[in-house]
Amino acid sequence: MREIVLDTETTGFEPQEGHRIVEIGAVELWNHLATGKTYHQYINPERGMPSDAFAVHGLGDEFLKEKPIFSKIVDDFLEFIGDDTLVIHNAKFDVKFLNAELDWCRRPKIISERAIDTLQIARRKFPGSPASLDALCRRFTIDNASRTLHGALLDSEILAEVYLELIGGRQPDFGLLHEASLSQMPLIEKQFTTSGKRPRELASRLTPPELKAHRDFVKKMGEEAIWNRVGPNKLNSI
Repeated sequence: MREIVLDTETTGFEPQEGHRIVEIGAVELWNHLATGKTYHQYINPERGMPSDAFAVHGLGDEFLKEKPIFSKIVDDFLEFIGDDTLVIHNAKFDVKFLNAELDWCRRPKIISERAIDTLQIARRKFPGSPASLDALCRRFTIDNASRTLHGALLDSEILAEVYLELIGGRQPDFGLLHEASLSQMPLIEKQFTTSGKRPRELASRLTPPELKAHRDFVKKMGEEAIWNRVGPNKLNSI
């Protein structure tokens, strides 16, 4: 299952008032694990940056004036997100801006049902408690020390960790960052290989078509998929 954790930065609160997207960041998850694939783009809003928005993300006119406008990056953006589920904190805000930009480019809009809103999940799970991204980082002890200003890609990476906690918690030793995940593999392998072995292997209940379907599925995940490190060859004696 592919999901895209996404965040945007803008010049203000309402596209109908002339405000635009200035940054998009996105992180790809596959079965709730980060693949290492990301999308990041700064965008020229073709207007001035209000001081209150600049105070939030630090993206000014001089920096953005050489960046591409949204219509120049829209195809790459749509290719990255595909038709997959979007995970967004306060999804109503980001989808509203994305749909305005897509509409101006005469592209199909994103339907609201496609987005998972982590803000709503947090409010349902912790009623009455703060549900901002920073508050959730504190709740789940997620390091967000580098978040001195809002940034779309950094916030997407942090939100990916928060999302996994909200839906049930991270598995031990499976870091979100791709390199970190690989660096933890020896610990995971040791955990599996030191487990007690059965005196006699259990007979497989999988049919040949099921085995083929599984191999095809794992192949799509790439050579560095975690299953290739702790899959059947590692686990068949547990």
